[in-house]
Amino acid sequence: MEKGFDLSQFDEYREDNRREVKKANGGLPISLWDTYSAFANCYGGVIILGVKEEKDGSWKTTGLQNASKLRKEFWDAINNPQKVNINLLSEDDIETYEVDGDVILVIYVPMAKREQKPVYTNNDIFNGTFRRNFEGDYHCTRLQVKTMLRDQTERTVDMEVLDKVPIEDLNYDTIHGYRNSHRTLKEGHPFERLSDHEYLRSIGAAAVSDEDGQLHPTTAGMLMFGDEYNIVRHFPEYFLDYREELDPTTRWSDRLQSSSGEWSGNVCDFYFRVYNKIIKDIKVPFKMSGGERVDDTPVHEALREALANCLINADYHGLRGVVIRKEPDKLVLANPGYVRTGKKQMRRGGESDPRNKALMKMFNLINIGERAGSGVPNIFNVWADEGWEEPVIEERFDPDRTVLSLPFVKSGDKKTAIKSGDKKTAIKSGDKKVTKKTQMQYDKVLEFMEEGKEYSIWDFCELLNLKESRTKDILKGLSEYIEIVGSNRDRRYKKKE
Repeated sequence: MEKGFDLSQFDEYREDNRREVKKANGGLPISLWDTYSAFANCYGGVIILGVKEEKDGSWKTTGLQNASKLRKEFWDAINNPQKVNINLLSEDDIETYEVDGDVILVIYVPMAKREQKPVYTNNDIFNGTFRRNFEGDYHCTRLQVKTMLRDQTERTVDMEVLDKVPIEDLNYDTIHGYRNSHRTLKEGHPFERLSDHEYLRSIGAAAVSDEDGQLHPTTAGMLMFGDEYNIVRHFPEYFLDYREELDPTTRWSDRLQSSSGEWSGNVCDFYFRVYNKIIKDIKVPFKMSGGERVDDTPVHEALREALANCLINADYHGLRGVVIRKEPDKLVLANPGYVRTGKKQMRRGGESDPRNKALMKMFNLINIGERAGSGVPNIFNVWADEGWEEPVIEERFDPDRTVLSLPFVKSGDKKTAIKSGDKKTAIKSGDKKVTKKTQMQYDKVLEFMEEGKEYSIWDFCELLNLKESRTKDILKGLSEYIEIVGSNRDRRYKKKE
C-alpha cells in the first residue's frame, strides 16, 4: 500500500472526460463496466473506486471496506467473457492507495487497438457497447458498432470488388483527367502505356472478381471515378458538399454538391474542383526556378494534404457526408468517422492508418497525400511558419465526425477578417438584448431546422462552427422556439410547432 496519493496527478485525464470516480460502498458498481467499455472504445481513462464527486465537482474519499476482496471480484469479472468481451488490463493497471486513512482503488483503462474494438459488456455487442463524450458514457448506435467492426480488418472497405457492376459504369472523363495529371507529374511512369482497364486494375480501382473472372470496379474505383447516382447504390449516405460563406448577409456565396447532377459527383472531381476554389485567395510569393515562375507554396501543399486527408479518412457509410466550408478567416474540413489512430496520434504523426487505403494509393500516385503519417504534422508546421493560429482537430460523436479547422488569422491578433458590422451592438430579440452576431446565429439555427425533425447538439456545432458549450447557450436562447427531447445522455432538439 502506498501513501501520499495526489488526486491532482490525474488532471491530464480531464481532456475528453477521461476520469470517473465511484463510491463502490456496496461492492463493484454495475456502471463500472459501462465506463470500462466507454474508455476502451475512446482514449482510455482512469476509474477510481472509493471516491465520490461533490456537487461543486470536487472529489472526496469515502474509502473501501474490503479493497482486496473488491480487487479479486474485479479480476474475476473482467476475465469473464459474459461480463466483458476482452480484458485489456495487466496487474500493473490496478493500484491501491491510502488517503487520509481511506483505502481507494485506481484502475487505469488503456485505449483498445483498432482490431480489438468494439469492447462491449454482457455478451451483447449492439446494446453493450459504450463510448465517452463530454457528458459521460453513452450507448453506441448500431451504425457506430458496425463502423468499429469494419475498421477491424487490415483490408479496408474500399478494396471490396463490386462483382455485379460492369467496368463501363465508371466515368471515363474523370479517369482520363486523372491519367493526364499522373502523366504530367510522373512522366515515363510504367503505367503510362497501359490500356484504361489495365491502368484501373494497376492503381486499385478495379479487380478481377472470384465470381465470374471478369474485371469489375472496386469500391475505391467507384468512389473515385464513378457517377454519383451509381455511388449512392453502394454508399446510400454518400454526400460531398463545399460551401463558401464569405458574406454574412447571404447563406453562401458558392456551393458545390455531389448530388446536384451538374457534374460527376465523384471524389476525384470533387477534390480538384474544391482545391481550385480554396486556393483562389492564397497570396503566392513571386519565386523563380530555372527561369520559370513557381506558383506553389508550402501553404498550397498543406491545403492539398488537408483536403486529401479528409477524403481518404472519411467513412462513406457514415452520416452527413463530407463538408468543406470556406469562411473569410478559416477553412473547416469535416468528414464522417472517428480518427482511427486517435486524435493525439494524428497530431503527432508517424503512424499512418487510413480508413481507405486504396483511395490513398490513388492520391499518392498524383503526389497528393502522405503515406508516412506526416501530413497533419506538416500542416501544423506550415501554419506555425506563417504565424497563423494553430489548427484545431475536433472529434464529435453520434454521429462520429472529425473536424479540422484551419484559421487564416495571425496568432495573437484580433480576427481582422470579421467585419465591423459584427461588433457587439446590442439589439432587442424578444425581451433579451443580444448582439447582432448572436441574432444572426439564432436566425441561422431556425432557418436550418425543419419541423418534425430531431437534431443532435453536433448538428448545430457544425452549422455554427462553435464549441459545444457556446452552442448550448445559443439553443438556450431559443427555448421559446426549440424544445428538448430525451435525457441528458440522448438529448435531441426539435422545432416547436
